[in-house]
Amino acid sequence: MKSVTVANAVGSGAGMRREFEDRNDLVTYLREQFPFAVTVDEAIAPPRGGRKAAEELLATIDPIAYAATRNQLNGAVTRLSPYLRHGVVSLAEVRDAALRKGRSAQAAGRLITELGWRDYFQRIYALLGERVWQSQEGLRTGWSAGDYREELPNDIASGTTGLACIDAFSQELRSSGYLHNHARMWLAAYVVHFRRVRWQAGARWFLTHLLDGDPASNNLSWQWVASTFSHKPYIFNRENLEKYTEGRYCRRCPLKGRCVFEGSYEALEQRLFPHQKEQMELPAAGPLRADSPAEKPAPLPERPVVWVHGDNLNPYSRALAQSGGAAALWVWDDMLLEQARISLKRIVFLYECLLELPVTIRRGEVAAEVVAFAAQQAADGVLTAASPSPGFDRQRRRIERSLPVTVLAEAPFAAAPAGLDLRRFSRYWRKVERSALALTPRSAALW
Repeated sequence: MKSVTVANAVGSGAGMRREFEDRNDLVTYLREQFPFAVTVDEAIAPPRGGRKAAEELLATIDPIAYAATRNQLNGAVTRLSPYLRHGVVSLAEVRDAALRKGRSAQAAGRLITELGWRDYFQRIYALLGERVWQSQEGLRTGWSAGDYREELPNDIASGTTGLACIDAFSQELRSSGYLHNHARMWLAAYVVHFRRVRWQAGARWFLTHLLDGDPASNNLSWQWVASTFSHKPYIFNRENLEKYTEGRYCRRCPLKGRCVFEGSYEALEQRLFPHQKEQMELPAAGPLRADSPAEKPAPLPERPVVWVHGDNLNPYSRALAQSGGAAALWVWDDMLLEQARISLKRIVFLYECLLELPVTIRRGEVAAEVVAFAAQQAADGVLTAASPSPGFDRQRRRIERSLPVTVLAEAPFAAAPAGLDLRRFSRYWRKVERSALALTPRSAALW
């Protein structure tokens, strides 16, 4: 396909390119357009963005093999997390596919429960907003917050600690934008407990690189490891790592037999948390309640435009489906990308998702660009997809100073009662499990 180059004046109403000869052509263009991302990290991850790639993965999921092998680094995991994070596919779609493949809720249950963690974290994000960057509970390590380093040590970020496993995980994170969940837990535990670094530093590092990185699942998982959103700190030893990696790292590690992960869990706990037993009993964490108001049908604009954002890049989204073929817009927020130190591989993945959507691609101040685009289209309102992100909410309110915004939610993963306690996953899951293990009602699946 012949490339088409257009001007790229920020805020001018000009669009960015949509046609490229191949992926190399796209990457070259994005390296020129986002030089700050290249300085953060210029690796390009193998996974391609977009609904087509997501559907290919969806067709291969095996919930029974997943349940049997998911803890192994070479287990039958789905690799769908980047597409779920950006709404290219929904939790409900993956659940429905798992139920059809597993042929029963029991056979698909382990995979569906893991999907529940994302739904759980998103509900907490909607409640906490920016507070997901704050520790939700007191540390249960015997150390105070002031005992932890503020910044991530360079040897961890660069993969030069000398520990074969940690350095491999760091390299994989930076080169592929992906880590198996077990590797994420091990790496997070090493950062927080073995090196005593604040969890926020590790969370920021992950968000720079992970294709599936979002503040909800990422930050709350780091807090689960750190013990600020769980009842104890998570640690591991060499025996645990060897079990789930088939010894691949330990065999070649120069520190085998004398690394920091040697010993029983009891011995490691005594070494890492010498003051834990002296720590005063922390008060029990109270409920974390979330309301689940029913969606109120909103009148659709007669002449809308669609605002597409990073939490829903599905070509079959409700906002696109109910717009009647209206013009749609995506806006790159350069300031946000630079502040968050988003790597080039994440931008490439997102851009590939956008190329499968009927959307004009611009850059600039998001709300201003949406309002200007609506004016060009003589629109009387904006349609968009729901998001728990506080950034989305800020932009929505800015747009509403000029135009009404109708927010449409996708089919829910699970129905939840009002006042649901989100303090622990087990409390959430007891209330939603029955709904989560059921196929999406046909009336909700079709728009």
